[in-house]
Amino acid sequence: MRERKRLQDVLATEDELVRREGDIQAYFDLAKEGENVEQELRVEIGSLREMVDRVETESLLSGENDARNALVTIHPGAGGTESQDWADMLLRMYLRWAERQGFQTVLNDYQPGEEAGLKSATFSVNGEYAYGLLTSEIGVHRLVRISPFDQAKRRHTSFASVFVSPEIDESIQVDIKPEDLRVDTYRSSGKGGQHVNTTDSAVRITHIPTGIVVSCQNERSQHKNRERAMSMLRSKLYEAELERKRAETKKIEDSKLDIDFGSQIRSYVLQPYRLVKDHRTKEEVGDVDRVLDGDLQPFVRAYLLTRRGERRG
Repeated sequence: MRERKRLQDVLATEDELVRREGDIQAYFDLAKEGENVEQELRVEIGSLREMVDRVETESLLSGENDARNALVTIHPGAGGTESQDWADMLLRMYLRWAERQGFQTVLNDYQPGEEAGLKSATFSVNGEYAYGLLTSEIGVHRLVRISPFDQAKRRHTSFASVFVSPEIDESIQVDIKPEDLRVDTYRSSGKGGQHVNTTDSAVRITHIPTGIVVSCQNERSQHKNRERAMSMLRSKLYEAELERKRAETKKIEDSKLDIDFGSQIRSYVLQPYRLVKDHRTKEEVGDVDRVLDGDLQPFVRAYLLTRRGERRG
């Protein structure tokens, strides 16, 4: 169903691009006839440019998990209230970014700081390519500003780290192939007397690919014991798959925990000048307020281009 929706979105996008191209051509035709359509043309071309940038950005996302939802965790660095406030600013920035993208967000965990800001926050971003887009944000973010908490109005440097992982889908359809099973029957080992079953009613099922073994001898009927054993097997296979997914997620998380606070990926400078600079891509934006209000697309796009080995002209 996810793949079907993705393909439907691709087809809808193509139709929209063709429609907008036709509208722009129609405005050009009107201009040739002497109509004053300059303002309409500027609006249409600007809108088309934004759409093309979005489509080109999505075309850079081809990783196995890029299309998944994202799970984002923010931690302040050393520095107490200063860093905790900076972490809270980052949380607002990402929530605003998600809103701009039309993504849904769910705040899963929020631990407030003692005076201001937060000690930690985890939230989900639900939408197509949320994880792929947010991979650009993994790392340490540095803020330089005049501290609102310093009565002497000195300049402070604060750090906060951002971790992003793909949301692993736990809706697992357990598909058990008959040829993968070995079914053994044996006589129940009761306590003796009337409880001893004289027939081979107990059932042991081995799932050959995984080596998982389940057995049931509670029921007097072999059929009921087999049904119960199959139910147990499905549960064990489901849990085994969940464990594999958790291990996959942990592996991704562990790879990010190596980031230390001396390796910031981006600096947000409010004093003595105003500039946001990404140290990996060299992308710079002078309008800091716009970035902190969620306009991260220049940095996302530059990171994805750099990751693919392209350079911005």
